Amino acid sequence: MTPGQPLRHPLALVVAVSQNGVIGTDGGLPWRLPSDLKRFRALTWGKPLLMGRRTYESIGRPLPGRTSVVVSTDPAFTVPEGVLKGASLEDGLRLADEAADAMGADEIMVIGGARLFHDTLPLARTLHLTQVHAAPDGDVFFPAFDEAQWREIARDGPIQGEKDEAAFTALTLVRAGG
Repeated sequence: MTPGQPLRHPLALVVAVSQNGVIGTDGGLPWRLPSDLKRFRALTWGKPLLMGRRTYESIGRPLPGRTSVVVSTDPAFTVPEGVLKGASLEDGLRLADEAADAMGADEIMVIGGARLFHDTLPLARTLHLTQVHAAPDGDVFFPAFDEAQWREIARDGPIQGEKDEAAFTALTLVRAGG
């Protein structure tokens, strides 16, 4: 991929956002939502995951059935075998696009964190948004976005499984006009 060359695979963001915009706290998630983690697995299985270094560190390992592509400008940051590292967003997007080809995937899944969401939201075709019906304290927030640019195509919920700490609604949004 050369500068300005379009991706062969569309970007989809996958994010759980609380009522107050929180997506993370202290290097992890501010809630326990096993039901939403099952949704995350189903959405991302067999696809490349594009994430920032802190998101990768919070997960702590490559997720099975997916290819992890980590964007980090830190030359000292190393990844285990099987995980790809991009030194810039453009590099990470190129690696994720190549991984999607190799996997036969139809899209690239962006899974965080806040900076990567901010930088890829204008490029994304789909937003898999879990609206968490809670307002926890946190230190990482999803960027504000113009909801008029998105069209809802699926909604499920509110859902609250037996082990979920909060109810949530699962939405799929696509870019309007796209």
